[in-house]
Amino acid sequence: MNKLFRTLIIGSMALAVVSCGGKKEEKEEVEKVEKVKVSTLNKTTIAQHIELSTTLQGYETMNIAPAVTGRIEHIYHDVGSKVKAGDMLVRMDQTQLNTTKLTFANLEVDYKRVKSLYESGTIPQQTYDQTKLGYEQTKENLAFLTENTFVKARIPGVISAKNYEDGELYAGTPILVLTQIHVLKAIINIPESYFPLVKKGLKLQLHSDIYPNQAFDATIETVYPTIDAATHTFQAKLKIPNDKELLRPGMFVRTTLELGEFEAFIAPYQAVLKLIGSNNRYVFLNNNGVAKRVEVTMGQRFDDLIEIKANGIKEGDEIVTIGQGKLVNGVKLEIIK
Repeated sequence: MNKLFRTLIIGSMALAVVSCGGKKEEKEEVEKVEKVKVSTLNKTTIAQHIELSTTLQGYETMNIAPAVTGRIEHIYHDVGSKVKAGDMLVRMDQTQLNTTKLTFANLEVDYKRVKSLYESGTIPQQTYDQTKLGYEQTKENLAFLTENTFVKARIPGVISAKNYEDGELYAGTPILVLTQIHVLKAIINIPESYFPLVKKGLKLQLHSDIYPNQAFDATIETVYPTIDAATHTFQAKLKIPNDKELLRPGMFVRTTLELGEFEAFIAPYQAVLKLIGSNNRYVFLNNNGVAKRVEVTMGQRFDDLIEIKANGIKEGDEIVTIGQGKLVNGVKLEIIK
């Protein structure tokens, strides 16, 4: 019994020692202090701009595709030819047009005769109306066939594609493609946060690697009214004068959209941490000697500095710039110089 009693006493003492040690370790964990460096947040006036890239397009493009099928009698221009509005581009087979001309000539004679009889009261209203309807329908059909047999340019531009030769049967693919190059356009995609700042008429400049020492003027002509839910961007259309025709459709260009000056908080880039498994960003502030985690949104970057936006920060706050990677919310801080 004495031996058993001594064994129980020794076991109890060991458990007590282990228990006391656990409490001591737990106490040390709660009182853990992390050494960090901080810097003071102040608002800085910065120029707000966005760097964007896009591909140039002809301001207008016209597919020369007549509304009637048939044999192509003659194509007046080849690829690279410059044309003016109203210039003849294509002459289609004229058989259907000539037949309609003869029909219309006969109907015109009949219509004039019936109209004269109707005005004298010789024939009823119904006969006059039927004759007039046939005459006007044929007149419209003749105008339609004339336009689609002798196809003219509606815009000035250059022939950028030719898909047929004289004598071939037109089957629906555009015979020619007419593209404007003296004026160009481009579509740019802008982050939705800038939507209130982008206005029609805003001026900007384009840059091309082909002409490294030149800048080309452009103007925002249209701001599209909706936001793309997938990319959280909106579109704007640029109008680009190109009188010297140095730029061409299909060229890649870059631009910087200047949106004025504003005040913002600027912090060292390394102070912003990323939550693992998401795109959320956060920083740690010194809140009276305790780490305070604040989620932020990043804006423009300036070398090793970054614009940060958050409701939980104010001017004069101290942001942790060294040692933030080992912090958790609420841990005590020791500020080192």
